Amino acid sequence: MEVLWFCLVASMLTVYVMLDGFDLGAGIVHFLVGRTAEERRLVLRTVGPVWDGNEVWLLAAGGTLYCAFPGLYAASFSGLYLPLMMVLWLLILRGLSIEFRNHAHTALGRHLGDLAFAFASTLLAVFLGAALGNVLRGVPLDQPGFFFLPLWTDFRTGPQTGVLDWYTVLVGLLALATLAQHGALWVARKTEGSLEARARRLATNAWHVVAGLTLVVAGVTLRVQPQLASNLRAHRWGWIFPAVSLVALIAIHRLVARGDSSRGFVASCAYIAGMLSSAAFGLFPYVLPSNRDPRLGLTLWNTATASHGLRVALAWWIPGMVLVLGYFLFAYRQFRGKVQAEGEGY
Repeated sequence: MEVLWFCLVASMLTVYVMLDGFDLGAGIVHFLVGRTAEERRLVLRTVGPVWDGNEVWLLAAGGTLYCAFPGLYAASFSGLYLPLMMVLWLLILRGLSIEFRNHAHTALGRHLGDLAFAFASTLLAVFLGAALGNVLRGVPLDQPGFFFLPLWTDFRTGPQTGVLDWYTVLVGLLALATLAQHGALWVARKTEGSLEARARRLATNAWHVVAGLTLVVAGVTLRVQPQLASNLRAHRWGWIFPAVSLVALIAIHRLVARGDSSRGFVASCAYIAGMLSSAAFGLFPYVLPSNRDPRLGLTLWNTATASHGLRVALAWWIPGMVLVLGYFLFAYRQFRGKVQAEGEGY
């Protein structure tokens, strides 16, 4: 049951990154593709009907984590309290900027809303990427399984590191470039004319950054976290996950070059899924490794709730997910197609 719940939590987080990732990406490229206030309104309209629903996956994943692995939830939320509060406030700022931007009665008010949307989306991408970097690198867990990290120390990896060091910043930059590409592809598939062409061109430029950073991060991660290389040597079938990322990355470049933004966006989703699956496979059975002593790392076995609780939770999780998936299929079907400037909202 512990392995099943590990896969379920990892899957929910992956779905969150794929869905809310294009919302964040639209904010990152907001001023880069939208040259006028009307074009920036169109960018907002591509995510307006779905962004709040996409964020539900983060809440659901957090609730599932609390239910299935309370030990991990307690350790990570206490040790990373400051950056998590920063993420919370950035999520609030982004929501306010989306919902109230068009309620402003002046051009200055709307411009400030655009700035807040772009600012919050960009920092969220970096912080969420840095959070993943902390999990991959490991944290200084003590004997009871707790830790505390300052925001930064000397930017070196090691037992005295902070939330931000050269490695986590590097992963944050990869997350920023990946979501910028993801968001540009989403905007391209939902818009027309010069806005679509600009978004597709930006996705092409971002691809080169993503490809370069992917190779660099993959190489240094194998050095920073030996567990990944160990798992790949022990279970050769695990190479399928990085292979999916590589094939998807090549597909993005070819599809965008042909002007097929819709399939390029699907390939971008596959790239994200492959990268996150590679991370989950590489860390298994750790859910939060220790960078002091591997024996102090938090695993599935020492953080999971009792087996009976996991079985009961699964009985509730399945119908809940069926309802959620039904809602998302309905919502995305209702708002399919290109967005138009006419109409109210966003």
